[in-house]
Amino acid sequence: MEEKAPLTEGVYYILLSLYEPRHGYGIMQFVSELSNGRVVLGAGTIYGAIKTLVNRKWIIPLDEEGRKKEYVITDTGKLMVEYEIKRLCELYNNGLAIAKGEDLP
Repeated sequence: MEEKAPLTEGVYYILLSLYEPRHGYGIMQFVSELSNGRVVLGAGTIYGAIKTLVNRKWIIPLDEEGRKKEYVITDTGKLMVEYEIKRLCELYNNGLAIAKGEDLP
């Protein structure tokens, strides 16, 4: 498996969006809706990320029918999302504990 470097917010949301098959524009819409419009990914960002994620085998293209190629997350991609969720929970919990003046484990 690839190194477990933190994911960018865009890549994290792209991977989440691909738990169901989607094409590039569908990914852009899903990410915008999921983040309440806070995260807006442009076409260049989406297609550059898709190329990288396919090369890493975190997502795969589905059989192409028509012009819109759909992608879906792989098991390796899901492992990366799970790792990122654990990392983000650790960040959140540590920050919350320090902000509340609690002792860290």
